[in-house]
Amino acid sequence: MGRAGQGRPSKPTSLKVLHGDRKDRINDTEPVPDEGAIEPPGWLVELDRQADAGQETALDLWHRLAPDLIRKRVLTPWDTEAFAVFCDAVIGHRRAAVQLATEGLTVQGSRGVVKNPMLTALKDYTEIVVRYGSRFGLTPSDRASLSLGGEQRDPKEDLLSG
Repeated sequence: MGRAGQGRPSKPTSLKVLHGDRKDRINDTEPVPDEGAIEPPGWLVELDRQADAGQETALDLWHRLAPDLIRKRVLTPWDTEAFAVFCDAVIGHRRAAVQLATEGLTVQGSRGVVKNPMLTALKDYTEIVVRYGSRFGLTPSDRASLSLGGEQRDPKEDLLSG
């Protein structure tokens, strides 16, 4: 069984392979999700329907990032909920940051001037983004430790070949 609650979470096997970890550190008996459609969960689609026109939504972010993660087998059918939480937190973080910039660090509360609640929201969203993003290799430190190996391609080639 796993090591739930014991120290730092293990790096996913797909990231270990991409990183070039030693073979004896790679779990070659890890359960692997079946191939299948990787679709955003319904709740994320519903949030998109309820969003104001013109605002980037978590679903927009999903569609921007998911194809590359799917190609690299980092995002699988088993990961859709966690990735949706990541996308939702990124958008929530952006909105909190904009509101904080507009309102300032303090606001008028029922008992006078108080710390803007958006500071707490921003902190909470940051924690979610970092925690979930690292699971998909989406934070700068996680990305810096990855190596795709082999020949490196120019991402612009995908635009020309599509």
